[in-house]
Amino acid sequence: MDQGLPLGSGVPPQRPDPPDEGPETVTQTTTEPDTPRAPALPDAATVTEVRHWTDRLFSFKVERPRSLRFRSGEFVMIGLLGDTGKPLLRAYSIASPAWADELEFYSIKVPDGPLTSRLQHIRPGDQIILRPKPVGTLVHDALLPGKRIWFFATGTGIAPFASLIRDPQTYEDYDEVYLTHTCRDVAELDYGRELVDSLREDPLIGEMVEGKLFYYPTTTREESPCMGRITTRMEDGRLFSDLGVESFGPETDRAMVCGSLAFNTDMKALLEGAGLREGANSEPAEYVVEKAFVG
Repeated sequence: MDQGLPLGSGVPPQRPDPPDEGPETVTQTTTEPDTPRAPALPDAATVTEVRHWTDRLFSFKVERPRSLRFRSGEFVMIGLLGDTGKPLLRAYSIASPAWADELEFYSIKVPDGPLTSRLQHIRPGDQIILRPKPVGTLVHDALLPGKRIWFFATGTGIAPFASLIRDPQTYEDYDEVYLTHTCRDVAELDYGRELVDSLREDPLIGEMVEGKLFYYPTTTREESPCMGRITTRMEDGRLFSDLGVESFGPETDRAMVCGSLAFNTDMKALLEGAGLREGANSEPAEYVVEKAFVG
């Protein structure tokens, strides 16, 4: 039987050694650029770290503006100057928790994308534009109290949940926390797997997550121990049987969803079919969906 992976038990899917000519994962870190650079961009933020996870995915960190306050799960507009000299901005979830000193972002690389075709080449010491106005629906305030919280993500949709699973409030509000992450290939799960593994040693919430956080990764193309779309595994009951969850409904369960438009639509239908209602900051309910990145 496929097994969900509670923090500290089981081994996440392992990918085979990549061929010699395959893409490398590289971490670059700096705290002081060799040559100090005067801010040249509006709302400039300096890049402190860049990591390339695959040939399609990368993450990066920037210095946090002192005045920036946000709730875990929110997003901001970030970008670069376009060829016309005007800011080219896109919505990005903040992957770091509200208490972090740096802001982390997780991005796909689009070869011909107006922004990501350039953003993927940033290096420590470079600057990006960061609009200091965080917003979003994937926040605790948009949900009513419950027993379990489910974070359903595909691809880079895991970013807001990377923030929330590092927030102490998540474990104060819920007895059980489930993070599901679906990607095409095993390597695309590495960001989430490494993050979940690292939480055991986290000085702030390491003890809080033990026995509470359950990680459930699946792939849809490359073979792995847990195959298939998460929506399919919900429909046929394998998700719940794997995790030992006997029932799912509005009395006990809360959910957050972040993925493609098709994924969000399918998840809304499943959640509402189970009796959950969509919530918002102004009217909390049982589930929320982030719509800023699709359509």
